[in-house]
Amino acid sequence: MDVGHLLVIVLGAVFIHNFVLNRFLGICPFIGVSKKIDSSIGMGMAVAFVMTLAGGVTWCVHHFLLVPLNATFLQTVSFILVIAALVQLVEMFLQKNSPTLYSALGIYLPLITTNCAVMGVALLNIREGYSLIEALIFSFSAAVGFTLALLLMAGIRERLELVQVPRAFRGAPIAFIVAGLMAIAFMGFAGMKL
Repeated sequence: MDVGHLLVIVLGAVFIHNFVLNRFLGICPFIGVSKKIDSSIGMGMAVAFVMTLAGGVTWCVHHFLLVPLNATFLQTVSFILVIAALVQLVEMFLQKNSPTLYSALGIYLPLITTNCAVMGVALLNIREGYSLIEALIFSFSAAVGFTLALLLMAGIRERLELVQVPRAFRGAPIAFIVAGLMAIAFMGFAGMKL
């Protein structure tokens, strides 16, 4: 396996085709959880765990179960079941080991199940024809990109709490403006020659 090819997958998933800022997937937790850096780190780790495992497990389900049984039409349903099971596992772990983080993430934790970024990773792994190793690297890299966008947004929003923002722009309007500016900034990575 070529290391250069894997590096292209990593850089592409984190910067160039960032799931939040380029593909616009996973916007709900991006806007909802990005008010504090602490909860953003927790959400990023939870999504990274689910996204990486979901990428690998769904790849295996597709190649070792759906394709041999000629049942690829069940791809979406089977992927949703795998993702839901992994999110339930994360939710139980956090509730037992980190109740503070569990309560801070609130409704956004079970929403990982319906986070289109997680489903997007699973589907893109199949569409791009990645091997299992490439699928795992792509899935983890996409999660790193998601977490990076979440942390950057949380840092900016924490700073915005300290400044005078015109009343009409407080809350969601300024968050969407910042998200748009971040997306424009990340477009600069699209010109990278890899």
